Amino acid sequence: MYETILYESIEGVAKITMNRPDKFNAFTEQMHKELLDALKKAGKDPMVRCIVLTGAGRAFNAGQDLAEVEGGDVDFGGFLRKRYNPLIMQLRQTEKPIIAAINGVAAGAGMSLALACDMRLVSEKASFSNVFINIGLVPDSGGCYFLPRIVGIGKALELALMGEKVSAEEAYRIGLVNKVFPAVNFETEVMEYASKLAALPTTGMGLIKRAMYKGLEMNLEETLEYEALSQEIAGGTEDHKEGVQAFFEKRKPVFTGK
Repeated sequence: MYETILYESIEGVAKITMNRPDKFNAFTEQMHKELLDALKKAGKDPMVRCIVLTGAGRAFNAGQDLAEVEGGDVDFGGFLRKRYNPLIMQLRQTEKPIIAAINGVAAGAGMSLALACDMRLVSEKASFSNVFINIGLVPDSGGCYFLPRIVGIGKALELALMGEKVSAEEAYRIGLVNKVFPAVNFETEVMEYASKLAALPTTGMGLIKRAMYKGLEMNLEETLEYEALSQEIAGGTEDHKEGVQAFFEKRKPVFTGK
């Protein structure tokens, strides 16, 4: 079905793998289309309760494949509006937890892609490079939005202005990533982490994701009201009823995502 990515659904987890290992999984127009389609597919599938985005081979994603645009005049604004921005917005709007499983280098727009995911799990061999400045460009694909919100404005400016490589250990130290795993069992650790999320109340997680991100842009009063509205929805779910019943019966709840 897909030419540049792999898609598989494993016990409630949709695993999307960028599959151009010989090109470090760099973006092409075809990959953008396929990633967008796969994310929409996973978002609509009631059997999918968590999404993992990763790369094949030694890289997560090295950014734009420059060979695709070499030698031509590039409409930079139009290029981003047509290809990158819809992908980033889809990541934000998908109301299921999305994990970036960063197995290797994440550079340029590949780093921005990882930042746009809800959580970042990295191999000890992974690294981040905000390399836009090295060719006189500005971080795009949400890089200027997500980075300062994740690591703070001072560190974000340092990473964007210096364009230096950040190791997995340093990324964890500055709060850029959630966890670092040994390379030898990285994939297993990621799937175990994703499986835990997939077993949780899906509607509740979607509401948390939506409220958290909206809360970044709202004042306290607005956030309190949005929490109240969200709680009204969550309180009417079967998973809420199951959680309460399991609490009183002193057993582990079995959530169905409804």
